[in-house]
Amino acid sequence: MWPEIIRLSKEGGLDVIETYVFWNNHEPERGQYYFEGRFDLVKFVKTVQEAGLLVHLRIGPYACAEWNYGGFPMWLHFLPGIQFRTNNAIFKNEMKRFLAKVVNLMKEERLFASQGGPIILAQVENEYGNVESSYGQPGELYVQWAAKTAVSLNTTVPWVMCAQGDAPDPIINTCNGFYCDQFTPNSPSKPKMWTENYSGWFLSFGYPIPYRPVEDLAFSVARFFEYGGTFQNYYMYFGGTNFGRTAGGPLVATSYDYDAPIDEYGFIRQPKWGHLRDLHKAIKLCEEYLISSDPTLEKLGRNLEAHVYYKSSNSCAAFLANFDSISDARVTFKGNEYFLPAWSVSILPDCKNVVFNTAKVPE
Repeated sequence: MWPEIIRLSKEGGLDVIETYVFWNNHEPERGQYYFEGRFDLVKFVKTVQEAGLLVHLRIGPYACAEWNYGGFPMWLHFLPGIQFRTNNAIFKNEMKRFLAKVVNLMKEERLFASQGGPIILAQVENEYGNVESSYGQPGELYVQWAAKTAVSLNTTVPWVMCAQGDAPDPIINTCNGFYCDQFTPNSPSKPKMWTENYSGWFLSFGYPIPYRPVEDLAFSVARFFEYGGTFQNYYMYFGGTNFGRTAGGPLVATSYDYDAPIDEYGFIRQPKWGHLRDLHKAIKLCEEYLISSDPTLEKLGRNLEAHVYYKSSNSCAAFLANFDSISDARVTFKGNEYFLPAWSVSILPDCKNVVFNTAKVPE
């Protein structure tokens, strides 16, 4: 199954596969590790590499992900004196041991980028910033410890903490959400990264099936790169099914379809998959400009603007945006007139010709 999903992801224009590492799958009993069969993490990473893609390994080991117990193994709960995700010595010892196990396994197989492998990023913890205040000072100390521990494992690739505004250097704090164009990292030395762009939402019993129009999803991606974004991940691009008792959280269904570009059964979902593929192609046409300069803002009118990336004074790429949710508009940019539908971005790899507009979905 995985080779086909990875193939469709690559054909859809993806460069990086992002995956969690669920602790309860890999250490079902304390000290007894399991990395075989469908839980063969090494084989999965190598399969991604064979397809010519890169990997962001979200080790956590807390994952959330609407997964049972957030990915924690049940035996962890019964260790005397333990408190989860805080400055608790028992929990920290177990967490460090599992982090080290996964990192060392990847090192042994030479899977980090510095070793010639595909892993370019690793993640410690997961959205802890959403709950940190409830832990008080022990929570702050835990964040410092988690960052220091991750760095000490010497992966030689950057570590990130998602939704963690106080992530200490050199950990990169990243954005999770439906829109992250206005997100700013907590240090100018850190790149602007988006670890979870929600392609839809998870399904709960008794609620409508979640749906996110591809026009809005494409708009959010284009706006992110328009505003200097460097890395964006779809959550989910493929969600699949959480069989048995693996689905976690109140009323969360076993389906984890997420209205993703590849549906629960492994088939491409149109027009979402195709429209995003075309978006990715358009952004990549701008690549040499995106890495040459920071964007320059040009106001084009009310709720209308352009961000221009210059390679030289007469060579540029541009994103023209209409962020009015109701009204279409016509704008003039560098002497030419352009039509911008409401809530859309047009991409001009040469600052002249529109190759893609987020609101124009082929029939």
